[in-house]
Amino acid sequence: MTQMDRRSLWRVGLAAGAAAWLPGTAGAQAWPTRPIRLVVPFAAGTTTDLLARILSRHLSQALGQSVVVDNRSGAGGNLGVATVAKSPPDGYTLVLGTSGTHGVNASLYRDQGYDPVRDFAPIMPFVTAPAVLAVGRRLGVTTLAELVALAKQRPGALTFASAGNGTTGHLSQALLDLRAGIQTVHVPYRSGAQAITDLLASQVDAMFYHYLPLVQHFREGSLLPLAVTAPRRAEALAAVPTMQEGGLPDFVVEGWWALYAPAGTPPALIAQLNAAANALLRDPEAIEGLRAQGVAPIGGTPERLQVMTREEVAKWRPIIAAAGIQAD
Repeated sequence: MTQMDRRSLWRVGLAAGAAAWLPGTAGAQAWPTRPIRLVVPFAAGTTTDLLARILSRHLSQALGQSVVVDNRSGAGGNLGVATVAKSPPDGYTLVLGTSGTHGVNASLYRDQGYDPVRDFAPIMPFVTAPAVLAVGRRLGVTTLAELVALAKQRPGALTFASAGNGTTGHLSQALLDLRAGIQTVHVPYRSGAQAITDLLASQVDAMFYHYLPLVQHFREGSLLPLAVTAPRRAEALAAVPTMQEGGLPDFVVEGWWALYAPAGTPPALIAQLNAAANALLRDPEAIEGLRAQGVAPIGGTPERLQVMTREEVAKWRPIIAAAGIQAD
């Protein structure tokens, strides 16, 4: 057999193998034949868990097979994500990753146990949520500019609560210090709820946090929203300016959630999962459920998620290094 014949046979075999996974072919009917595991790298009851359960119900219907949520928390999400990185790339193990597990943690931990780009096949960017900068009324500021001015008058005096080291709230505070040229004090809590309680009691001065748990306090007037961290105003806080509108043009921080498979998962399976997941974001009832969780849909291609992942990793490296942030 000539070298040309061998190459031809190899191409035929490769094409046949790919076709076996294509929708509409006999091979495509072989997947899925058993339940699919959707790993959530955080505890039950967290936002990531609630979003995963919405997604899993839809995928179960779309794929005709159960999609079972498997909570594997620990090390800022690294433990659960690492199990998926080491799983067979056969479409039966997925992970709902976040901007933390697939972006921030690459700079926060010496060894995540995986590479967020190399070890995963991106499927679809799912949803996003901004944070809001909230302050207590006793602080006496009503705008971002006033907060920055006060911080400059009292360097190292203003305190910012967060739900822990390396969280979106902590990173947003570090970015504010860098972009505004101020010095504030980070006060990490074991949970966002504890941080909000102390903010209400004026034990701390400010915090960046997901807006949903804060909305009622804004309505009651016990807390004031100064700015949102998204590039556009949040629908639920239409009167609240963005950080950019408030005077910091290079300030955007958005948490996001996205669906990944282990690297090496067949492209046609990725395409099938991408189509099924994107269909959820065209369902008005599903969109309403997602908005109730305080998130907005993203959707799109695996290529879009690949770009998002690379950009998130690159964005936080210099900020985390400059602020000297370390994981607990």
